[in-house]
Amino acid sequence: MVAATAVGRFYGVGLGPGDPGLITLKAARVIGDADVIAYHAGVNKRSYARGIAAHLIPDDVIEEELRYPVTTGTTDHPGGYAGALADFYEQSAARLANHLDAGRTVALLTEGDPLFYGSFMYMHDRLSGAYPTEVIPGLPAFVAATAATASPLVRQTDVLTVLPGTLPEAELARRLADTDAAIIMKLGRRTFPAVRRALAAAGRLPHAVYVERASHAEQRWLPVADVDEASVPYLSLIVVNGDSLNGRRSRAVVTPADETRSETGELLVIGLGPGPRDWLTPEATAALDDVDHVVGYAPYIARVPQREGLQRHASGNTVELDRARFALDLALRGEKVAVVSGGDAGVFGMAAAVFEAAVDPRYADVPIRVLPGVSAVQAVAARAGAPIGADFAVVSLSDRLKPWPVIEARLRAVAEADLVLAIYNPASRSRPDQIAVARKILLAHRPGDTVVVIGRDVGRAEESLQVTTLDDMDTDTIDMKCLVLVGASTTRLTSSGRVWTPRWVR
Repeated sequence: MVAATAVGRFYGVGLGPGDPGLITLKAARVIGDADVIAYHAGVNKRSYARGIAAHLIPDDVIEEELRYPVTTGTTDHPGGYAGALADFYEQSAARLANHLDAGRTVALLTEGDPLFYGSFMYMHDRLSGAYPTEVIPGLPAFVAATAATASPLVRQTDVLTVLPGTLPEAELARRLADTDAAIIMKLGRRTFPAVRRALAAAGRLPHAVYVERASHAEQRWLPVADVDEASVPYLSLIVVNGDSLNGRRSRAVVTPADETRSETGELLVIGLGPGPRDWLTPEATAALDDVDHVVGYAPYIARVPQREGLQRHASGNTVELDRARFALDLALRGEKVAVVSGGDAGVFGMAAAVFEAAVDPRYADVPIRVLPGVSAVQAVAARAGAPIGADFAVVSLSDRLKPWPVIEARLRAVAEADLVLAIYNPASRSRPDQIAVARKILLAHRPGDTVVVIGRDVGRAEESLQVTTLDDMDTDTIDMKCLVLVGASTTRLTSSGRVWTPRWVR
């Protein structure tokens, strides 16, 4: 009887950024002991990874070159670029699996670190579940880049963000403005112009350094502003040093700078609408283009386009008064400030918090102006038809700022008054059952066939709208992303499923 051959071991070997002297001792040992050395190569190019480790590869070892069929988005593959790469990874994994099944040790070489934007990950996804796998870490390229420029990247409480240069320009600008230090990877002639514009919009261009082929013999670095965009290779990146090094203040909610202007600035409170850019009013757009600071809950700040000179101050979800006082302090010093809210700022938004904070006599001279936005109840109602065409009430189920018995009393009053009811904040992780309790209260005063509309992420790509009844609504599927509309006795459904409430009452 012939014994079965044990499967081989699969290694992902990080080689560092390019200098063979930066290969770790463990990586060198694995390469020298492997039965098979595998490496990726670009179209019509020699493998960069193999070149780094060439002096360590034994003469009698089996080599597997995994050559990409395409390195840009242009291909005649029926599945497009993504389909071509998916097939390539499947075929490459099958080639390596043949060696592993034969009991051979396979070392797949990768520049930098195998799990940091590395091609090894696609083989790891396909092989690690079936074969013993070990990852040998390597120095990522940005570590060599900061060493080459001798420029400290982050210190003290600086936050570092690693970004791909392939992000949409507006998104890249926003993220650059929201962090202290940044590394931008995946550059090239196609992406570099947009990356440079994003750096300028975020006010980060003066401190951005371009590094090409870090640690390699052909390494060079220079200010991003001076780079010829037509000559940017893939093996390049950008380093943006942390704010504490550059003398810039953090974008977190902290005490505003001590500098003052000669007169008090105006504080705007702006509703951004439920999400889509098209639902932002022209008045709000013009105001955001004119302010120097935007203050708000981080997900809402993320929806404000970044531009040069705009400072962003993001904070968490339960610090509304701190956020309002911070904005008022900025305005008191003469800054142009906007506090932003999703939907309409006056509907469970920041407008009330700003006026509550402004009761302090220190802010008596700060003018406050509220700019309306499309509210979530309007957005969901419009998608459903016209369910709030008659009298309606709006209630939040959040009991963070008011006791639950008050909410119950209001629900009963609305139900007894036979008003259409819009429910904000219907459920969360900390209070998942309140919407079920609210449903029971409503059923005590409304028939089970009362029309209910559940809107989730209305206006966004994940949007869904469900029309059901009080009897049939599944409260377990409702969370903070939902707004619930409960009809009155007069609310009706059209033959096509549209919901409307007559303006008249018989």
